[in-house]
Amino acid sequence: MKDETNKTSQTEKIEIIKPKHEDKLVALEFASLGFSIVIAIVVGVGLGLVMKNITGATWTLWVGVVWGIAAAILNIKKAYDKAQKQFKELADDPRYSYMKKYGYKDDDDI
Repeated sequence: MKDETNKTSQTEKIEIIKPKHEDKLVALEFASLGFSIVIAIVVGVGLGLVMKNITGATWTLWVGVVWGIAAAILNIKKAYDKAQKQFKELADDPRYSYMKKYGYKDDDDI
C-alpha cells in the first residue's frame, strides 16, 4: 500500500516541459503572417494569369486576384483566432487572477 501512494505522488510531480525556444517559434509564426499574405495574393494573381492565358477572357485574371485576396483574409482570420485563443488562456492563468479581483473589467464581464 505504501508503494502505491509513493507511485501516485511521483506521477503527480511530473510537469509538462515546454520546448526551449517556444516563444521564438510563436513570434516567428506571427511574423510569417505578412509573408503568407503576400504569397497568397501572388499565387492568386498567378492563377488568374494562367486562367486568362487559357481562356482568353480578361475577367478571369480578376477572379484570381479575388481568390488571392480571399486567401490572405483567411490567413489573417486564422492568425487572429489563434492569438485570441492564446490571450484567453493567458487571461485564465491563475498568476493574473488578481486583475479581476481588484477591479479590472474584462470585455466579457461588461
